[in-house]
Amino acid sequence: MQTNDKNLARVRIMADFQFGKGCGDILFPDSVTFRLSKTKRVRQVFNSNDHIATVRASDGMFTLGIEGARSLHDFLPGPHKRVVVCEDAVPFVSQGKTTFAKHVTSIDPELRAGDEVIVVSGSDELLATGQLLLSPEEILVLDRGMAVDVRRGRDQA
Repeated sequence: MQTNDKNLARVRIMADFQFGKGCGDILFPDSVTFRLSKTKRVRQVFNSNDHIATVRASDGMFTLGIEGARSLHDFLPGPHKRVVVCEDAVPFVSQGKTTFAKHVTSIDPELRAGDEVIVVSGSDELLATGQLLLSPEEILVLDRGMAVDVRRGRDQA
């Protein structure tokens, strides 16, 4: 098995663990390329120069690029891994701005604080990807504070 094959198998297993069974194959097709650290560990994954994901050095989990979020969004049925925001927040979130608790209309109840999430509109249109800062229960009860630290917005330059 070549190094690329080992890396591909490793990232697919981690994606299945983090996002659910089958997500590894969807996120990382055979054509992906890797950017490695100085210690030869996978740091970033690309497909045709599109950023799919980055591996966090602190815990080995993935942070999604917008292309990775798009792949997961197309594969996973709602409400899995989704945070739904009101229409007032759509232009801001799609530009990469923070998602606040008062703008969240619904959320996947299986999520936990710290999870990588997909932020969508009420019509399930992909807006952004980021890290959930509060639990679903807290978000739905609170009317203030940051809910998702948006990493990449769909319309971000």
